[in-house]
Amino acid sequence: MFKTRLTTSNGGNDLLLTDDAPDELIIEDQPIIVTIEPSPAQRPHASDERPQPQTTQPQTTSPQTTQPQVAPQVTSPDTQTPVTPAQSPQPQTRERIVYFTQIDRDGQILQSRVTRRIPVSDSPMMDVLNLLLTGPSADELNRGILNLIPANTRILSATVRGNTAYISFSENFMFNTFGVEGYIAQLRQIVWTVTEFPNVRDVQILIEGRRLDYLGEGIWIGSPINRQSF
Repeated sequence: MFKTRLTTSNGGNDLLLTDDAPDELIIEDQPIIVTIEPSPAQRPHASDERPQPQTTQPQTTSPQTTQPQVAPQVTSPDTQTPVTPAQSPQPQTRERIVYFTQIDRDGQILQSRVTRRIPVSDSPMMDVLNLLLTGPSADELNRGILNLIPANTRILSATVRGNTAYISFSENFMFNTFGVEGYIAQLRQIVWTVTEFPNVRDVQILIEGRRLDYLGEGIWIGSPINRQSF
């Protein structure tokens, strides 16, 4: 419901008109100031005038993507691939020739040429001479091949000067139980074997580093000997 307050300009009393007042109201000779006040039902409630709280949406942070932890694979010992150990390189080898002794049916002493494959080294002459002292193999012995160099003979040194090989033997080299033929056979084995090297033409025999004139019963070794010496 509306209420209308009328106020006269000369400070007279106010007149309050309501919506159920008479339709006509005459006030003579006074200007009228009209103030319209809304009814209590139309006044805004105090609660409506309060500022509405701002609703703040909570910030949502997208969770960081974490890579899943992968457990290390454990291989059963039974299923592991066998590891082949690294193989060491095979040493280089070379064929060498040594000479043994063989007696034919007529009793004649001959030189028997045998090929051996041995590792390559910095002292090939020493290798060949030690191989010669080792003697024939079992199969070669069955074929009548012999070593007439006295047992327990050792090579003390072997050097080459010019075209001559200087070979020093232990004292055992001086004692051959087969006599003159045995001495000649052992010298032939040494000379034929050493002169297989292309840079060697003859051999000087030394005993314990010393030069002797004779070996055994008058076999000359006081100077270098070669294949034509026998």
